Amino acid sequence: MELQLSRRQAFWALNGLPAIGPVSLNRLLAAFSGDPCRALTASRPELESIKDLQRKAVDVLLDWPRHFNLEREMAQAERRGVDFVSCEDEDYPPLLKEISDPPIGLYRLGKYDFKKPSIAIVGTRNCTLYGQSVTQRFAKELAQLGFCVTSGMARGIDTYAHKGALEVEGGATVCVFGCGIDIVYPPENVDLFREAQVNGAVVSEFPFGRRADRQTFPMRNRVVSGMSHAVIVVESDDSGGSMITARFAGEQGRLVCAIPGRIDQKASKGSHQLIRDGAVLLRSVDDLLEELAHLQLVPDLETGESSLEKEMRLPPLEGDEARVAKLLSGGESASLEALGEKLGKNVSEISVLLMTMELKGAVAKRLDGRFELAMRG
Repeated sequence: MELQLSRRQAFWALNGLPAIGPVSLNRLLAAFSGDPCRALTASRPELESIKDLQRKAVDVLLDWPRHFNLEREMAQAERRGVDFVSCEDEDYPPLLKEISDPPIGLYRLGKYDFKKPSIAIVGTRNCTLYGQSVTQRFAKELAQLGFCVTSGMARGIDTYAHKGALEVEGGATVCVFGCGIDIVYPPENVDLFREAQVNGAVVSEFPFGRRADRQTFPMRNRVVSGMSHAVIVVESDDSGGSMITARFAGEQGRLVCAIPGRIDQKASKGSHQLIRDGAVLLRSVDDLLEELAHLQLVPDLETGESSLEKEMRLPPLEGDEARVAKLLSGGESASLEALGEKLGKNVSEISVLLMTMELKGAVAKRLDGRFELAMRG
């Protein structure tokens, strides 16, 4: 059966094949210089020469149309308004490309710009009232600062993370599914599923109809951490799925954080273990921002670019931000109170303004509490 496929269609077909996971898929593509069309038309000797590619995978690849109906999948995507974003597409999450075993494609509902900064919040399904409250507050504050809140839309902490972000006007959240994007799980989160598409996105690497199982959840977890600058664990048992997400985050070079809970609560065992193992203890969102700044990982809220990646120049500033930059030009420094007085703003207003500028890498707070420009042209 000879099919003429575009590269995007070839990625889509490879992504949907059984018996070949993301590690093998990336190894397969590497063997053919990243060309998905070549991977689908290769001979048996070519495929069998690829290290660690299982015989079952070779058999599936040689007769792939029998194992994945691409035409039917594309028709269903069009009917449901779903995009398939390949790893070559501009819309693919740039952070996710950095991990060792990225999905070669994602099913997506919603038009969210994945270049914007993301923080993952994860935790147990059996959360406490304290966990619900803290999660919702952190998510809301992060959304107010311009971060997208990413999680897995499971019951418990995940749900409250998404809800907290969506409380904010203009707040964004991304739901990462551990099943096909056509299966809303848990079903009671159907309204959240719909709202996330408008104010963020819903994504999955799995074909339509794929049910969640022991294999898909860890795969989902690596995507949650992989597309985020940092992972916050709120409540987790010491053997919970959130611990897997935290482990992935550490392996991927992401910042791992945990919020402490009561020492007599089972739901806090995992969070406390992470803190003992070196995770950043968070008392507030400010602790997270300080740690990101210390590691030079503070993303620009417009582009998602980290401060480490920026050139030594001021980012584009307008309005009150430009006025602050002018006051601090020429190497000048000023206290928060002095800047507020010159701009006619109260302490609360100037604090929010300066925090936003710190996130953009435009200003820095000195040890004496005064502010100065962080970058000079």
